[in-house]
Amino acid sequence: QVQLVESGGGLVQAGDSLRLSCIASGRDLSSHAMGWFRQAPGKERENVAAVNFGGSKTHYADSVKGRFTISRDNAKNAVYLQMNSLKPEDTAVYYCAAHGRPTPYSGGYYTENHEYEYWGQGTQVTVSS
Repeated sequence: QVQLVESGGGLVQAGDSLRLSCIASGRDLSSHAMGWFRQAPGKERENVAAVNFGGSKTHYADSVKGRFTISRDNAKNAVYLQMNSLKPEDTAVYYCAAHGRPTPYSGGYYTENHEYEYWGQGTQVTVSS
């Protein structure tokens, strides 16, 4: 059974940085696209960043472009989200997710909730003004 465990969330002030980590177990996800999503109170879960299996292709939501960086370490079965210049509107529960099938040949990434099969439990990020 695949498990994704996020860590690194917390309470910070505007302008601070955080690095979220997601460690996978139960399956080698090195050939799977992965992503980070977030859900703020009263809002739908949205994709903030996505990465293909090898880390060569990335995608960011416009709201985080230039501030967030997604990366992965396939040797550790892990994906990370470096968040800089945090804003109060970044406050949300952040989720790590993995595409259900390996995609080593298509090499793409995914940005929709329904394209991901495996999800972590989420980690809270709160940014105060």
